[in-house]
Amino acid sequence: MAMMTMTRAMMNTTTSKFSNIKKPENQYPNPYIQHTRSRNSLIVTNSHEPNHNLAQSLVHGFNPNIPIQEALTPPSSWYTSPSFLSLEYDQVFFKGWQAVGCTEIVKEANSFFTGRLGNVEYVVCRDENGQLRAFHNVCRHHASLLAFGSGKGSCFVCPYHGWTYGFNGALLKATRITGIRNFNVKEFGLVPLRVAIWGPFILLNIERQAFAQQHGDDDVGMEWLGSTSDILSTNGVDTSLSYLCRREYTIECNWKVFCDNYLDGGYHVPFAHKDLASGLKLDSYSTTVFEKVSIQRCDGGEVQHQEDFDRLGAKSLYAFIYPNFMVNRYGPWMDTNLVLPLGPRKCKVIFDYFLDASLKDDEAFVSKSLEDSERVQMEDIMLCESVQRGLESPAYDSGRYAPVVEKAMHHFHCLLHEDLIK
Repeated sequence: MAMMTMTRAMMNTTTSKFSNIKKPENQYPNPYIQHTRSRNSLIVTNSHEPNHNLAQSLVHGFNPNIPIQEALTPPSSWYTSPSFLSLEYDQVFFKGWQAVGCTEIVKEANSFFTGRLGNVEYVVCRDENGQLRAFHNVCRHHASLLAFGSGKGSCFVCPYHGWTYGFNGALLKATRITGIRNFNVKEFGLVPLRVAIWGPFILLNIERQAFAQQHGDDDVGMEWLGSTSDILSTNGVDTSLSYLCRREYTIECNWKVFCDNYLDGGYHVPFAHKDLASGLKLDSYSTTVFEKVSIQRCDGGEVQHQEDFDRLGAKSLYAFIYPNFMVNRYGPWMDTNLVLPLGPRKCKVIFDYFLDASLKDDEAFVSKSLEDSERVQMEDIMLCESVQRGLESPAYDSGRYAPVVEKAMHHFHCLLHEDLIK
C-alpha cells in the first residue's frame, strides 16, 4: 500500500511538473486537414475553421473602389499579421490553380518532386505509365511524410513504419498489421490532388472542401490565365526552351512585398538595378492589366558591338500570374519566380531557368547570364527586406501609388481584396 501511495505521488508530481509546458505554435496557422473514410470516396475537410474575424477586419483597410490616382496602398497589417496570412491561405492559395513546378523535373516515369504550401505537403509524380499525378505527401498510417526533395524510384516507402505506396497512389504494402479488423487496403491509398499542365508548368488545385478523383482539366489555361493564354503562348512562353537549373532564396519579408516589388512597372530599376537598367530602354516600359494576369514589356538597349554580351535581347516580357507566379521572357532566356509564404515576415522564392537549346552548352554565356541574374536577385532581396522592416515601423501605415507605373501593383491588391472578402 505504501509503495502504491508513493507511486501515485510521483505520478502527480510528474503531471504537475509538465502541465504548464506549452505546445509549440504551428508555423503555419491554418486549419488542420481531417481525413474521413467512406467505402466509395475519400473526403478531405477542415476539422475546424479558424476565426478570421480579425483578419477580415484588416481587409477593409484597403478600398479597391477608389481610383489609383487617389487610392492608399493596403495597410501595413496586411504584411505583418499572422491571422491575415491564415486568411490568405484559405481564400487565395487553397482555391484555384497554383503553379508548383515545371514538367521537366518529372519528365521520366517514376520521377517525383515534393513541396509545401502552408500546411499542405504534396508530392507530384509521373507513374510507370507516364501519367502525371499528385497526392498529399502524408502516409495514411501515422501521418509521416513519405517523400523528400525530388528523384526517381519504384514506389514510396514510408520511413516510419514501411508502408509502401505505388506512384498511382495505391497502398501496396502495410507492414505488421496482423490482427487488424475492418481494414480495406483499397481505402487507404494516398489522398489525391487535382493536377494539370499548361505549357511547361505544373499546376495544383488544393481545395479544402472535397477532393474528387483526379481527372483531366481541359480548360486549365483559360481558368488560370484567362485571355492571356494565347498572348503568352505566342510570346515564347512554351515548351520549346530547355530546362537549365533551379535556385532558391529565403527572404525576410512578407510574400506580397516581393510581388509588389515585381509589379512597380520598372519604377525601381534605374535606382536599384543600374547594370540591368543599362540593358533596357526604360522609356519603352509598358504595363497591361488583364483578368488575373498583368504583363509588363520593355525593349532592350542597343548592342554597340557584335561581340558584346547580351542576355536580355531586343524585347523583354514580364508576366505576373495571380497570386504568386512570375514568368520572365527575354532574349534566349525564360525564368520563372514562384513566391511561397513561410510566415507573415518570411517567404521563399524559387527560380527556374530555361534557355534556348542551342546555347545550353555555351558555358561562358550561361555562367555570365546566371551571374548577372544573381546580382539582380541580391539587389531585390536587400530592397524587400528593407521594406519589410519599414512596414514594422509605427511610423508607417499606408502609402500611395505612382498611377502611371504602378497599375499592376494596384490590380494585384484589388484581386487580393476580392478574394479575401468572399
